[in-house]
Amino acid sequence: MKALVTGANGFTGSHLVKALVRRGAAVVAYVRPTSHLDFLADLPIDYAYGDITDQAALTAAMKNVDTVFHTAAYVELGLVDDAKMERVNIRGTQAVLAAAQAAGVSKMVHCSTIGIFGDTQGQVIDETFQRTQAGFSSTYDRTKYLAQRAVDSAAQKGFDVVSVLPSGIFGADDPHFGPVVQLFLKGKLKVWAGGDRITGIVHVDDLVEAMILATERGQRGEHYIISAGEMTTREMFQHFSEATGIPVPREAPKPLVRLLGTILDPIGRLFRWQPPLSQERVHYIYDRCVRVDAAKARTALGWTPRSVAETLQDLVPKPVQLTD
Repeated sequence: MKALVTGANGFTGSHLVKALVRRGAAVVAYVRPTSHLDFLADLPIDYAYGDITDQAALTAAMKNVDTVFHTAAYVELGLVDDAKMERVNIRGTQAVLAAAQAAGVSKMVHCSTIGIFGDTQGQVIDETFQRTQAGFSSTYDRTKYLAQRAVDSAAQKGFDVVSVLPSGIFGADDPHFGPVVQLFLKGKLKVWAGGDRITGIVHVDDLVEAMILATERGQRGEHYIISAGEMTTREMFQHFSEATGIPVPREAPKPLVRLLGTILDPIGRLFRWQPPLSQERVHYIYDRCVRVDAAKARTALGWTPRSVAETLQDLVPKPVQLTD
């Protein structure tokens, strides 16, 4: 296999590149000229440089490539640059699709998100679910939904592209929940909000395995939900507490959290600052709930992820003896 990976220097992309190299694949990492490449250091790979919307650069980078993995995305909640997110997530995906077809790529795997289903209000859904939410919970959800429509359209026109839809992606170098865990392990996380929030969980390396399986067994136009299971935030911290002896953070009062989100949101917009709480973040904490069933990936792809408990254990650097 000769594969091109967009977003190769990112969290998911870098784990995918390493997995492909271990399997003996020739890899082209498509990155921006200004990208930090620390996660890819010393790997026997080629680099291609360009913006994710640069179709000409993408097409040139895909010369003699048979498989494209599209992981590049602008992932953020709260106060975001809407125009940039639309450019990266929508126009970028459209450019990758067009370039792959122009270059004669035989297979493409698109890394999407369960967020395309919208708020299911706690209903457990599978790939057959038809979106019922009238609007969108965030610019991220909207742009990823529209990117998915572009992918589906290409598949309907005959291009061999499949989509994997991960839930929350976890790993030791996770840039999102990882810093929260590190604060907890240092004993500095005393208060948290939304202990009842349910989160779907998948280890980044299991997501990568699903993406590679999708090149072998995924059918054109199909969607595959990728999730090992789910836990509430409180259950996650209880897991870490049992492993370390560090107390579970106290639950912040919901009215106070909602008030802070309302207050900090306009302040953040005024000073171009990403506050720890905003109205959008509060909505995700308390109001939005997407629950999924990943049975299709297990049966159709032969995907066998590690358990949720094993996934969370990887966020703890080493076994810690429980305190008396």
